[in-house]
Amino acid sequence: MSRDRFVLGFATLSLLLSLSATNTRAQKQQTARTPEDKPRKVKTESDKALKEWAKEVGPIITEAERTAYQKLQTNDEREHFIERFWDMRDPDPDTQENEYKDEYYERMTYANEHFTSGKAGWLTDRGRIYLKWGKPDEIETHPAGGSYQSAYTEGSSVTYPFELWFYRHLPGVGSGVEVEFVDPSGSGEYRIARNPFEKEVVGFGNNSNLADRNGVGDPNYRRTQDSPFQVMELLRNLELPPPVNPGGLKGRSHTPVVDDNLLGFQVQPNYFRLADGKVIVAFTIQADNRELVFNDSGGLQTARLNIFAKVLTVTSAKVGAFEDVVETTATVNELAEARARKSVYGKAVILAPGRYRLDVTLRDVASGARGFQQLSFIVPKFETTRLETSSLVLATRLESLKDKPAVGPFMIGTTKVIPNISALYHRGDAVGLYLQVYNAGIDQTTLRPAVDVEYALLQDGKELSRQTEDWQGIGSTTERLILTRLIDTRGLAAGDYEIQIRIRDRVTGQCLSPSAKFKVE
Repeated sequence: MSRDRFVLGFATLSLLLSLSATNTRAQKQQTARTPEDKPRKVKTESDKALKEWAKEVGPIITEAERTAYQKLQTNDEREHFIERFWDMRDPDPDTQENEYKDEYYERMTYANEHFTSGKAGWLTDRGRIYLKWGKPDEIETHPAGGSYQSAYTEGSSVTYPFELWFYRHLPGVGSGVEVEFVDPSGSGEYRIARNPFEKEVVGFGNNSNLADRNGVGDPNYRRTQDSPFQVMELLRNLELPPPVNPGGLKGRSHTPVVDDNLLGFQVQPNYFRLADGKVIVAFTIQADNRELVFNDSGGLQTARLNIFAKVLTVTSAKVGAFEDVVETTATVNELAEARARKSVYGKAVILAPGRYRLDVTLRDVASGARGFQQLSFIVPKFETTRLETSSLVLATRLESLKDKPAVGPFMIGTTKVIPNISALYHRGDAVGLYLQVYNAGIDQTTLRPAVDVEYALLQDGKELSRQTEDWQGIGSTTERLILTRLIDTRGLAAGDYEIQIRIRDRVTGQCLSPSAKFKVE
């Protein structure tokens, strides 16, 4: 039976790649860099983002949580704290999504779009209240100020621009909550008002005495909520973080395992450069069919997997998500063979360089067995002036589709690449290799790549064989070289092996040697 039956597809990968040349001095400067330069930059950015995360959630974090977070020493401790922080506030722990966290970052976006004035919108008084409590039930807005008649005072007055927000109920604050914001400078930055006369212009209307605006509340109040005591209490309560959802962690462990009926699987990201500084991250998820339950469906034995995944930043902000139900099928006669194989699923997303986390949940639809994994990964920043390579992909299948539309599952450019993330091959199976090389030199006489490439097969550090790239039929553009190769395993004994791709650029003298290990049984 064809192995394609058990392969579940990648998103189409269309790679638009760039090549730029530098002078000799710039090339020397790039070559002089150490390999540690790039990860150190990424790690520094990650450390800074994690350490400043408490500021990002400043409106909703409690003082005890802030103090505890400041005492943490490692990124792992901070990431665990952040995860638990959002779990505590999750209104519906039984769903994959954390609605509270998603809404918080949506509110932040809204605040930055509507309240920015000299500083980020979420840092203003209106932004802070909006982040904590969301959209008011009613808004009375006076963007130009002017003549105003209050329903609770006698006479009229002239006011600065102001807004009055009304909330029917705020947990921990009260019911019938009015929050007034005033813009006395006309700059667009509205400050929370401390008394009902703060919006009024001195010297106009009923309230011409400056002293009336210096305190908190209204000393001659007509409503209880305008009394100095009530206003002080309201302002104090509004400054407190919203109460934490008491049921957020009720009845579940802090660990992300859904239940004891675990489903094992593997996850692997591969990275390919785009022209605009972004990177295509191709995730491969591989599960053993022997762990799946096959049921009869229209005469075929069918196993169904639900796959749900989220891509998050180091501060747990969601930047992407995907969910699919995938099937593996076999006839009754093929079932034994099918169980011995693996099912593979792929998804590609475009990300900027940096550190991220992938949360993946798999569920067998028939048995209910679940598995969960968290994968921390760093999307590399590909340089444009020195020799670079993509991830080296070990594949179970390589197929060039130059004469066919570059669409369909597992497509990387014009090549169909089915990864084998377990790196386990049966004797006789070909070991596929796929690699992209960026910024390679071109021989101006022959207009061929001025790059020497060797494929060396090693076992226990000893070289067993070596093949040389002859560039005949090699896939290349002005932006990249595409290396594909099938390694024959028919003459190999069972054991562990390593493949090295040795690359030397004759123009710049730069060398790279990406490698991968695999096992033959």
